[in-house]
Amino acid sequence: MRSSVVKEGLERAGHRSLLKSLGLSREELDKPFIAVVNSFSEIVPGHVHLRRLAEAVKEGVYAAGGLPFEVNTIAICDGIAMGHEGMHYSLPSRDVIADSVELVVEAHRFDGMVLLPNCDKITPGMLMAAARINIPSIVVTGGPMLSGSYKGRKIGLASVMEAIGQVRAGKLSTEELEKLENSACPGPGSCNGMFTANTMACLVEAMGMSLPGCATTPAVSSAKDEIARLSGMRAVRLVEEEVKPSSIMTLEAFENAITVDLALGGSTNTLLHLPAIAYEAGVKLTLEVFDRLGRKTPQLCTMVPGGLHTMEDLAEAGGVQALMRELSPLLHLEAATVTGKPLKENLRKAKVLRRDVIRSLSKPVRKDGGIVVLKGNLAPEGAVIKTAGLPSKFKVFRGKARVFNGEKRAVEAIVKGRIREGDVVVIRYEGPKGGPGMREMLTATALITGMGLEASVALITDGRFSGATRGICVGHISPEAAEGGPIAILQNGDPVEVNIEKRRLDVKISRKEIAERFKSWRKPKPKIGRGYLTRYAHTASSASSGAILRIG
Repeated sequence: MRSSVVKEGLERAGHRSLLKSLGLSREELDKPFIAVVNSFSEIVPGHVHLRRLAEAVKEGVYAAGGLPFEVNTIAICDGIAMGHEGMHYSLPSRDVIADSVELVVEAHRFDGMVLLPNCDKITPGMLMAAARINIPSIVVTGGPMLSGSYKGRKIGLASVMEAIGQVRAGKLSTEELEKLENSACPGPGSCNGMFTANTMACLVEAMGMSLPGCATTPAVSSAKDEIARLSGMRAVRLVEEEVKPSSIMTLEAFENAITVDLALGGSTNTLLHLPAIAYEAGVKLTLEVFDRLGRKTPQLCTMVPGGLHTMEDLAEAGGVQALMRELSPLLHLEAATVTGKPLKENLRKAKVLRRDVIRSLSKPVRKDGGIVVLKGNLAPEGAVIKTAGLPSKFKVFRGKARVFNGEKRAVEAIVKGRIREGDVVVIRYEGPKGGPGMREMLTATALITGMGLEASVALITDGRFSGATRGICVGHISPEAAEGGPIAILQNGDPVEVNIEKRRLDVKISRKEIAERFKSWRKPKPKIGRGYLTRYAHTASSASSGAILRIG
């Protein structure tokens, strides 16, 4: 056991004395040391209940003969950080989380880990740490929030965000908006649709890093406590069996996760997070892999925000395991999982219980996946669009550019009614370096949708989108403007085309004109000149490679 270096031998008497000061007996010190890495926070709705789950995990570790130690890391709520300066810090927190887990686990030489994340950047940050440290690990995602209810329909955070646009357009009263905001989020958990948090939870399960059923089991249910306890028990067995993340997080596992993502029509943020996790695991995962799988994987689900089904519906339909059973012909069924069994064994008893939620391969929502990678003269390295949030017959959008150097100016124009049908709203200098931090544009996209313009106005950006976004929204444009990507030289009135069929994003001007404009382009000064974001801007890579941090 790794922990023997802090508790065995004459030279470790001092170490043992410190451990005994925690109230531990000499007999307990002989057990495997299991880190219960908790991202509990009182400001994050998706994490406020994690103390409860941590206790269940620790019970499981004890029951299996291990010794649990609860340690902590940070968490940021993207919803609360949205639309202001706080959003600069969301994506960069992913790497701080990975680093903090590595630091505390490596320093104390734990034998295994149970990771307790839930929201957008915490889950990928912890998986990055698991891949990097490579000791036996299992993930317990905190579970989705129950839906709210208003006038007989299910609602959630996205309903409130889009309602703001409806108020601006005179379609909804402020009194009704208040009723919505009072009802939308009834308790703890990750927001109720297939947003980034729940997408990542589903992909953790698809990858084999959490127990079956973990992703869709509600945060407030007793079943979630049971999964937490069983995961604590399984963590000890993983140590005994010497099963490490490197044997689970293989290329095949990542391809399984991408296939599930495409079938779900999940958040585009996964195209940042999966490559970053794969990088830590020593697996090469490019946008070309997403594109290849996207061409053969049908979309089978219509989840909020691209449809009406919530996480409760997906759970009732059989969850991720049922979806994977349907996708079996497209999956690597021999892939290892934390259960100790290959994926095909886990899926034997899985069954689709609601065909309205999980369609069959023969009757999909659409023949290709819910996320499409675009390239073209505006995105030489790639860009991403969530087709699951588009009308099924959408193929091409052509419009005139309305260019804004930053989200704030774009939102002001949208609020003041300056955006018209046929416009392509361009928000640039919001990438990993230019933002810095690659902010989400949910405020802008929700306003457009709420004002009824989602089918007639496009938005393209080198920033990114919330999983709650729907409409003609292209993000992750790479290279970003701050690195001299072509989006930097766009001008008002330029004709822009988004072509889903050809997987292209282009400005319809000549190469000569593009070259001429670049002659007068100058790299802007950093927006923020102090603190962590300065270091992040210097080291963050392109969105096309997962916005990972590169030193040197």
